[in-house]
Amino acid sequence: MDYPFEPFKIKSVEPIYLTTKEERKKILEEAGYNVFNIKSKYVTVDLLTDSGTGSMSQFQWAALMQGDESYAGASSFERFEEAVMKYTGKKYVIPTHQGRAAEKIIAHVLFSGQDGLVAVSNTFFDTTRANFQFQGAEVIDLPSPKAKDIFSDEMFKGDIDLEKLEEILKTRGDRVKLITMTVTNNTQGGQPVSIGNIKKVHELAKKYGVLLHIDACRVSENSYFVKKYEPGYEEKSIHEIVRETLSYADIVTMSAKKDGLVNIGGYIATDDEGLALKFKEMLILWEGFPTYGGLAGRDLEAIAVGLMESLDESYLEYRVRQVRYLGEGFKKAGIPVMWPTGGHAVYVEASRFLPHIKKENFPAQALVVALYLEGGIRAVEIGSLMFGKDKEVEHEFVRFAIPRRVYTRSHMDYVIEVMRKLRDEKAHIKGLEIVYEPPYLRHFLARLKPVD
Repeated sequence: MDYPFEPFKIKSVEPIYLTTKEERKKILEEAGYNVFNIKSKYVTVDLLTDSGTGSMSQFQWAALMQGDESYAGASSFERFEEAVMKYTGKKYVIPTHQGRAAEKIIAHVLFSGQDGLVAVSNTFFDTTRANFQFQGAEVIDLPSPKAKDIFSDEMFKGDIDLEKLEEILKTRGDRVKLITMTVTNNTQGGQPVSIGNIKKVHELAKKYGVLLHIDACRVSENSYFVKKYEPGYEEKSIHEIVRETLSYADIVTMSAKKDGLVNIGGYIATDDEGLALKFKEMLILWEGFPTYGGLAGRDLEAIAVGLMESLDESYLEYRVRQVRYLGEGFKKAGIPVMWPTGGHAVYVEASRFLPHIKKENFPAQALVVALYLEGGIRAVEIGSLMFGKDKEVEHEFVRFAIPRRVYTRSHMDYVIEVMRKLRDEKAHIKGLEIVYEPPYLRHFLARLKPVD
């Protein structure tokens, strides 16, 4: 297993408080067996999410000092706007405090007050799905047939099913308002999306008069896969690939907490002046004035620097190879991993790992709980608990999302060792049942208990 060379030095460190198994057992009980309810100080290795959990560079920290906190017309917005325009190639930039705020604004503008509208996607992630549904839209996932075999070596499993997409556009085209391409495809194992697939989606969108939206929160990572594995892109720079990818979109959203390499922030970008004006109207109502959008000036500065840093190929090679190292460690231990690994996380198929736990008892959440109990590792369930209320779930994934520029090889080796131990003792892992659940996004607030 070839561990990547980190293209950076560590300048500041954060201590890790090491808990005992008895402490973790009590913590889980108090948290209702939901790791979202656990305080971070009690987590040894935190792989819950890669969203906003990365480390910023010395250049980003230096940029914070330029923060102009003026309510309107801040110079920090000018630098932010220039960077987003350069990164995306789009004319109009609307800052938001994070990606789901951008989704909420788009959902309101496109779907509010209109019954029977449809949005389709390669696969919607949880907040996108919930925001669109909250405004009355029907949401339909159309993952690529390649994604059916989660253990094959085939690349670009994040693509959309073009045949099914055209069928829906033909039969329900008057009701389909939006096509969303999630790049990379988080729910489908963090798998990359090919530019060839996006280009064909763009052609279908134009043919049937439908808007194409790209959720670009991991588009730099996706572009690395395109450069390495899609014919015709070998000689192109990461930035050229990013720009081409986003050129096919009518609307771009980004949670900059991923490939923006920051702890908070996001944006909407578009070439459509009319849409931009409508988005800004909602921005003022919910987020703030269009030159700060719910962010401090210093956050805008950090994003402006981080976007450009995410295009560095040496960084992306390290990033993708670190994820693959963890996946290869699991695979060598006989743990069922979606393959190939994507750009930000390793996905374990928990129903294969824990076949004795019934689907209704949330095998993926049971593995998440066991991980924390055994090793203080926090991961996240992407299966029946997260999506079971809204759609039929085929796979029970546990996602090990690796924060950017945070953990080292020894941390990854520790996670592999804990999973090996769970493999040897998995017969003792129990399923769970829900004690409390909210009406939306239940996995964030649900409380559970073990069942025999």
